[in-house]
Amino acid sequence: MPRQICPTCHRPLKVCYCSALVHISNRIKVLIIQHPLEQKHPFNTGRMAHLCLDNSELVVAENLSGAELARLLAPRSALLYPSLEWLPVVERVEAGTPQARALEQLVVIDASWRKSKKMLHLQPVLQRLPRVSFEGELRSNYRVRRSSLPNSLSTLESIVVAMEGLEPEGDFSGMLGPFERMVSLQKGRAGGVGLGE
Repeated sequence: MPRQICPTCHRPLKVCYCSALVHISNRIKVLIIQHPLEQKHPFNTGRMAHLCLDNSELVVAENLSGAELARLLAPRSALLYPSLEWLPVVERVEAGTPQARALEQLVVIDASWRKSKKMLHLQPVLQRLPRVSFEGELRSNYRVRRSSLPNSLSTLESIVVAMEGLEPEGDFSGMLGPFERMVSLQKGRAGGVGLGE
């Protein structure tokens, strides 16, 4: 008998986190470009962030056409991504600066590090966007999925940190509620079922 799936979070009903969802108004739109493999991943925090933010869009694609990218990037946009050595040097958008106040859209790639790198290579226009990056030590509560890079956050945690800096008048910490609910539900099931559903 097939498992019943929640139509909102796309999780099995036994581990649905929708009761913890919040609705947060945000001035800066969050555009989440999600790799197709993440769409079906049981710990899809990109979708969770989209469900929490009133002003957000979720696009599932590995490679977008030039016309589609031009449409999506029409607002003044910046890319949330580490400033790694292989990326071009671009303008940095820092919290509290005129660039941050003028920003209309934050572009977030929701993928594994390897897949996100491929997506950036396929779409160089994303590499050339002004960039939002974090400095200092970061600590993730994403205990059910590991990253290949140190100091990594989940997509949802990254969005929370970025938006709290870019929109200090807002409170984005409530987005961590459904995230913590998902992690605790999954940890509770790990003994008998395993993490990869």
